[in-house]
This record gives sequence, C-alpha cells and structure tokens, in this order.
Amino acid sequence: MTVCSGFIKISTNGLNDIHNITTEVSRFVKKNKLVEGQLLIAINGSTAALSTIEYEPGLIRDLPAMLDKIAPMNKTYHHDETWHDGNGYAHLRSTLMGTSYMVPVINGELVLGTWQQIIFIDFDNRSRHREITLQFVGETNE
Repeated sequence: MTVCSGFIKISTNGLNDIHNITTEVSRFVKKNKLVEGQLLIAINGSTAALSTIEYEPGLIRDLPAMLDKIAPMNKTYHHDETWHDGNGYAHLRSTLMGTSYMVPVINGELVLGTWQQIIFIDFDNRSRHREITLQFVGETNE
C-alpha cells in the first residue's frame, strides 16, 4: 500500500469562480503511476468547495443561481455581524457542497462518468490563491 500526496495551485476571482480541475487531477494520477486505490481531493478553506458536474456553460450558470436561492450573497448573516467581512454566504455554500471529494482510481484512470468533471468553486467575495491537496492511498506501478 502506497500513500502519495500532491497539490494543485489555483488563482481565483472569487464570487463563484468555477474551475474544471479534472485534467490536473488526471495528470497527478499519470505522473505518479497510480494504479488502484482512492484519491482524496481536498481544499484547505471554508469558503470554497469541490464537487463534480457536467462542465458546460448552462450548468456553470445554473449552479451559482441555485446556490443564490439557498444562501443569497446580498443577505446579512450572523457571521458577517461577527467578522464584518461580508462572506457569510460563502461559508454556508462551502458547507453545503463540501470541501473534499473522493474518487476511485482503477487501472490507472479516474473513475468518472462520461459527462462528469471534477470542479473547484471559490465562493469568497475576493480573489484568492488556493491550494488543493491530493492524497492517494493504494497501489502504484513504482
């Protein structure tokens, strides 16, 4: 059993900035000759999230629109009263979607559906430099 870790660095615009990170995650799998196991993808932060989606223009607009109905940006939250940073909505959206995603690796490939891509979304109300952690547990060809 092998444990292999890595990172993806992303600069974002905040405000629901969505990035398709599938290529970078696949590159990590190939570079490290990962064969069979589980790959954890995690973001250190409480105003961003990871998930999967069909990364196409309609859904890229639909996802933030849906979240705006659940946790609107223009509402005052108790978090904002405490910290006065105006990003209470971002924390709630991150909590709803989650800050990690686990994907199986079989025969050296990510196990994803035909139309399924891995996305990172930054909800914060400002641009950020983010680091996504990748950690694989399983078998390699090394």
